[in-house]
Amino acid sequence: MTMRIGNAPCSWGVEFAGDPRNPPWRTVLRQCAEAGYTGIELGPAGYMPEDPSVLAEALEGNGLELIGGVVFRAFHDAGQWDDVMDGAVRTCKALAAHGAQHLVLIDSISPRRAPTAGRADEAERMDAAEWASFRDRIATVARMGVEEYGLTVGIHAHAAGFIDFEPELERLLDEVDEKILRICFDTGHHSYAGYDPVAFTKRHIGRISYMHFKDIDPEVKAAAIANRTGFYEACGQGIFCNLGDGDVDFLAVRQILLDAGFDGWCTVEQDCDPLLDPDPAGDARTNRAYLQSIGF
Repeated sequence: MTMRIGNAPCSWGVEFAGDPRNPPWRTVLRQCAEAGYTGIELGPAGYMPEDPSVLAEALEGNGLELIGGVVFRAFHDAGQWDDVMDGAVRTCKALAAHGAQHLVLIDSISPRRAPTAGRADEAERMDAAEWASFRDRIATVARMGVEEYGLTVGIHAHAAGFIDFEPELERLLDEVDEKILRICFDTGHHSYAGYDPVAFTKRHIGRISYMHFKDIDPEVKAAAIANRTGFYEACGQGIFCNLGDGDVDFLAVRQILLDAGFDGWCTVEQDCDPLLDPDPAGDARTNRAYLQSIGF
């Protein structure tokens, strides 16, 4: 069994390809490798070069493997389907070109859900027809990733989207065939939503294909929920702290993975504001050192 540790551009504050605050992609690759990681995610479509030869040379030069990529777009909005498919197709092509395995699907932040991130009892719900269409859009992209590009596709719950709370995630898993949709499990978002990431990992380990390691500062989380703080504002306030400093029990998560013979990637994702985090490279080194200290 081999668990491999990677990182992702979001740990440097890269959420959207066109954000002028983004650090240069070559800097992210170099700092990721220097921090001791052997793999990295693609980031949003268009952040890293879409010419495979350019990116392949840079990955090889830094001793990095491309792990996977995320489609973080508005699956909840039928009117944005063309945008969802644009991101999905571009990401699938990039992953296939570099032999990467993991396509991660995330419903992006919705104005309808943003005010109730972390408050399941207050959150607006889709009606039956809207949910069915939403589910089918996710399933369509998942099937494309598996059948057309040979990828492993995982659904990722995310604060302030319509797959945020544990019952929504489990409902989707019940309704979409496991052959096309597995789980990219993010420990931090699960805690943000008010649920126990250790219990979920143990219950669903057979369907988890990919792990995102994220920790949560419980004091910042409590304040963000109480004050109805927006997701990106909460990131700027440090809700995603360094691994081991928050409320996620990574030793327990590690034991579940070991007991299950989990063989694959665990990627650090410490979402931050690129202007407010003074040292993302230092955080990356600290997180790698923490994981090594507990046996990863």
